Amino acid sequence: MRKKIKMCANDKEVTLEQAYQIFIKAKTINNLSEETIEYYHRCYAPLEECLGKEFLCQDIDEDVFFEVVEHINSTRNIAPITMNTNIRGIRTIIYYFIERKYTEPFKIRLIKCEKPIKITYTESEIEKLIKKPDPNKCSFAEFRNWATICHLLGTGNRRKTIINLKISDIDIDNMEIKLQTVKNKKPYIIPMSSALKKVYVEYLKYRGGNADDYLFCSSYGTQMTKSSVTSAIQKYNRSRGIEKTSMHLFRHTFAKNWIMNGGDIFRLQKILGHSSLEMVKEYVSIFGVDIKENFDSFNALDKYSKNTDKSKIKMK
Repeated sequence: MRKKIKMCANDKEVTLEQAYQIFIKAKTINNLSEETIEYYHRCYAPLEECLGKEFLCQDIDEDVFFEVVEHINSTRNIAPITMNTNIRGIRTIIYYFIERKYTEPFKIRLIKCEKPIKITYTESEIEKLIKKPDPNKCSFAEFRNWATICHLLGTGNRRKTIINLKISDIDIDNMEIKLQTVKNKKPYIIPMSSALKKVYVEYLKYRGGNADDYLFCSSYGTQMTKSSVTSAIQKYNRSRGIEKTSMHLFRHTFAKNWIMNGGDIFRLQKILGHSSLEMVKEYVSIFGVDIKENFDSFNALDKYSKNTDKSKIKMK
């Protein structure tokens, strides 16, 4: 028999636990990913720890929110940037309560903290990583890892997207890549660069397989897990003398190079699969110092000033 969420006669008397169950049900119906649901569970935990399941939503206000933040500070040793990650989740939950009129409206702001500079792979590191191994001498795993890194640098894809790619998702003739498994669960197509096309052609000759097979598979032809592909890339990077081993850094590197080469943020948003421009704007902000390079050649004033009359104006 289907379990019903017990509600109070008056919406003002809805408890924290009841309201959260309704919130999660709504998010599940909206087809949010398991990772996102788990994120909300983690953010909700300190709310329940601090206030208790029977705490009435009508009593949640700014003072109560600060109490929860203090609770997190005293029970979890986390950095300010991580605290803001928690606050974003808590804010989403409480704003849902406000929307449902369980809670009176109030503003929730993030705490002030300096954003860490996003590290990327340098040009020299990239050159070492994309140097093609000899398929006649290397193992399948090494050749696959080389192709995977080329794919990461050429698309900025997330790890989950990569391990779910099928051979049929790579349309070499039309130079397109179908991204079926993405964070917001809305499949989309991105273009394929000429360099990446060459990588796919070489890799698929070596990899073989059918259209429904996974593109970047294990040595046994099976789907790779998140942990196995992470471990594989770490091992590959270290074998090339690169101490950085994070797969997500390739995403940052893709974004940085896109911005540095004059790519527009709207297309970058679509390629990276962000639902809004906020994260893309953050990339622009983070790489702001680098953007100063060749600034004169890109801005309109300098471009058109070259053609203006350079004669001096005499003062009276």
